Amino acid sequence: MARSASAMRGQILKSALRLFSVHGFRGTSLQDIASDVGCSKASLLYHFAGKEKILTELLTPTQDALAELLDRVAGLTGGRLVEETVVGYVDLTLRFRREIRLLFEDITEMSCHQDLNVMELADGLLDALAGRSHRAPARVAAWMVLGAVFITSAADGEVAPDEVLRAEMIRSALRTLDHTPS
Repeated sequence: MARSASAMRGQILKSALRLFSVHGFRGTSLQDIASDVGCSKASLLYHFAGKEKILTELLTPTQDALAELLDRVAGLTGGRLVEETVVGYVDLTLRFRREIRLLFEDITEMSCHQDLNVMELADGLLDALAGRSHRAPARVAAWMVLGAVFITSAADGEVAPDEVLRAEMIRSALRTLDHTPS
């Protein structure tokens, strides 16, 4: 029985995300994805104009969620800004584990894709995590949190159940940023 177009697109995206997470964007070919899905490369190209289009479709919901987080915290300052950004970022990394990892693990590669505004989002996230401070200690701590949160979220139940992992990630990130929750 033939798969519907939407089911095939969904399978292609699911397979691509898994393969990109394991082998990286550059390390995964269209043929790898097609073989994993069980279709021809021509069939895959019928649904997506190329690997970059697959990547864009995979990462757009994550990118949109990060942009929404930055919009939500835009008017905040001080401790409230840091706390809301940490909680929002941790929640996003747990919701979009593989996508966030793909976005930030090879940020240079991702920033080359014209349909993605990775660097703008990363800069906004860093600025909010640093409480909009330009002092070195705040910026270094923000970089540490940015990296540690997405790496830790990949634990995916290996360390602790998600609710425990979430609470500890938030607590540790706030401690790294030298912030006590209100």
